[in-house]
Amino acid sequence: MSACFHCGEPVTAPGYDLEIKGVVQPFCCPGCKAVADTILGCGLASYYEHRSAPGAKGDLLPADLAALAHYDLAEVQQDFVSEHGRERDIQLTVEGITCAACAWLIERHLFTLPGLRYVNVNTTTHRARVRWDPEQLPLSEILKGFAAVGYRAYPFQTHRQEERYAHEVKGYLYRMGLAGLGSMQVMMCSIALYMDLFVSVEEEFLIYFKWISLLLSTPIMLYSAQPFYVGAWRSLKQGHLSMDVSVSLALIGAFLASMWATVFNTGEVYYDSITMFVFFLLLGRLLELRARRKASESSSNLARMVPVMATRVSGNEEQLVAAKTLAVGDTIRVLAGATVPADGLILEGTASLDESMLTGESLPVARRPGEPVYAGTLCSDSPLLVQVSRPISASRIAQILRQQEAALEEKPQLAVMADRLSRYFILALLLIAAAVWAFWHVHAPEKAFWITLAVLVATCPCALSLATPTALTSATARLTRAGILLRRAQVLEVLTQATRVVLDKTGTLTSGTIRLSRVQAMQPEAAERLLRIAASLEARSEHPIARAFRRHEAPLPVADYHLTPGHGVAGTIAGKRYRLGSANWLKAPTAFERGLCIWLEEEGLLVARFELDDALRPDAPGLIQALHREGLAITMLTGDGSAQADRVASELGIDALIKGATPDDKLAYLKGREAKGDICIMVGDGINDAPVLAGAHASFAMAGGTDLAKNSADAILLGDDLTKLLEARHLARHTRRIIRQNFAWALGYNLLVLPLAASGWLPPYLAAAGMSLSSLVVVGNSMRLGKL
Repeated sequence: MSACFHCGEPVTAPGYDLEIKGVVQPFCCPGCKAVADTILGCGLASYYEHRSAPGAKGDLLPADLAALAHYDLAEVQQDFVSEHGRERDIQLTVEGITCAACAWLIERHLFTLPGLRYVNVNTTTHRARVRWDPEQLPLSEILKGFAAVGYRAYPFQTHRQEERYAHEVKGYLYRMGLAGLGSMQVMMCSIALYMDLFVSVEEEFLIYFKWISLLLSTPIMLYSAQPFYVGAWRSLKQGHLSMDVSVSLALIGAFLASMWATVFNTGEVYYDSITMFVFFLLLGRLLELRARRKASESSSNLARMVPVMATRVSGNEEQLVAAKTLAVGDTIRVLAGATVPADGLILEGTASLDESMLTGESLPVARRPGEPVYAGTLCSDSPLLVQVSRPISASRIAQILRQQEAALEEKPQLAVMADRLSRYFILALLLIAAAVWAFWHVHAPEKAFWITLAVLVATCPCALSLATPTALTSATARLTRAGILLRRAQVLEVLTQATRVVLDKTGTLTSGTIRLSRVQAMQPEAAERLLRIAASLEARSEHPIARAFRRHEAPLPVADYHLTPGHGVAGTIAGKRYRLGSANWLKAPTAFERGLCIWLEEEGLLVARFELDDALRPDAPGLIQALHREGLAITMLTGDGSAQADRVASELGIDALIKGATPDDKLAYLKGREAKGDICIMVGDGINDAPVLAGAHASFAMAGGTDLAKNSADAILLGDDLTKLLEARHLARHTRRIIRQNFAWALGYNLLVLPLAASGWLPPYLAAAGMSLSSLVVVGNSMRLGKL
């Protein structure tokens, strides 16, 4: 039975044939034939020459294609399509991608569609970014374009991406588990074989243990080592050399030689070295997979930031509707204490809004009729009537999410030293092995295979491939114990090269909690009484400023209580009328105020001033001093535009202050510094910090920060301890030193053992032992990082 030329499945119903480059090829179904016909019609027949795996089965039925038209509906697109002027942008998950040739094929085909402006297929994350002109090209036609060449695409969904990653990790764990268990059993059998070097062991027992080792090693070679064979074949198909090539040659050569020695009872066997080799390589590959994982995690869940439902007002009627169905021009009511469901303009009402999720600042902002409000912000003290100005997909929070995603895609990838050395090392190794075989084939043909095998085994780049991931793993474990969660391994390299540290203010350098720092009464002896009056007035409010006045004793009874949103509160206590609020509301002097102050008025007279501040973290001054001692420049980049930012910068001795910055401003500043040659480390905690955290060379988020900030950062300070940043920098230096030592050992060992193996003085079993020992030395050296 022949196999389908496109998908590789058996052809059970002949008759679907197509001529490709002069050869008639069979196909299993009309779908695969249609896909191949589309590929040929676009002039992309070379796809079949470069692919490293069969394509996806082209069985998308006409009913399925018709269902794609639903994606053209505006109410469907608003959840995942963003607008850029006349163009639209979407991120898609693509099923069926197996190699770089798939990405090439998809991009070439889609660019034939009129109205397509941009497409980029990422073979690592199985995602595609597409931008198009909706007046020329509907989204359904783009999705059909994927189907036409044998792939399925649909709007990116977090859970499917996570499932794919979990499946890949699980596959490595299964392979590694089999290799680990098998290598232990093989090693037990090998003890008997090694004993024959010292004491006499009966021949039948040696043969028995060799056959047992062969049976135990075969599943490891066929299943556990499969990723290396696939990687080697793919590299060779694309005309490149990778470590998988030499690893596969060494594994297959050693296994075939051992099998020959077992079957014909001649020569040495290396089953123990093979199985342990596979186990260590799989361990390194798994660690590498986790370290290099790109932007496959969810940045955040938009549905958790904005309410699912909204109250739409039409005339005298109010209706509860899904927030995502709100259209521009709709009128909505936002109750006190509720979250705003969409961006809009206030029609009626005045309220204080907590915009910390957008600005990072904990102080609410007073908003009045005609002023904007944003989805996800909290209306804390008064109801509002709002007219929707943008749908959720175009809201400010959605824009921040897209900026963060774009910054993640542009994040510089600092290559490890193994990538720089592997190309030349492997090529040189293969050339030397070929030369050794040619020499001995002429001078001693019976020794040519065994000496060449010794060269391949002894110089196999196992230690070289483990040099970086084992060190990074040890460093990561050490950082985790120290309260630093490392999410991307390249942060360790950046820490050693950084020239500037960029710090957010609220929640990073400060505690993020408003506190009462000073009470100044016009009559000092009445300060305690006036403070209790102020606390009584604020007792009913959940405003952050009100929480700063919370006292343990019971508040005084307040009559005629009245809240003026954005200004303050008023009430009658013991027959006297009091007002507590901002200087502007009470017409108090502001000339000498450096921070946040509110005033208390008694019967129309100012009687007390209360100074509030956001306290510095206890470890902030020590951090700044230590960074200065290490020669790093420091910038405070904050959304707070008040005098509080100047006070904090002055008190800490910050080199540069950028205040009142929006998320766009923060990212632009960072890009500007990088353009001038700075290597920047960013530390922040708020949603407004997410784009700049994602765009920095390396970034740290506070554990108490928002989920979006933590998902955008390269590392998380679990204990909210800023001094851990210094510990991470110290460990990064040691990690770099250990990696260099590992490379020096791996390369030095190869240079030392190569002439011994090539001259025939190193038998293959000692070569295998030396290779394993070299790997263990690298692993042991890396484990020293865990003891620092």
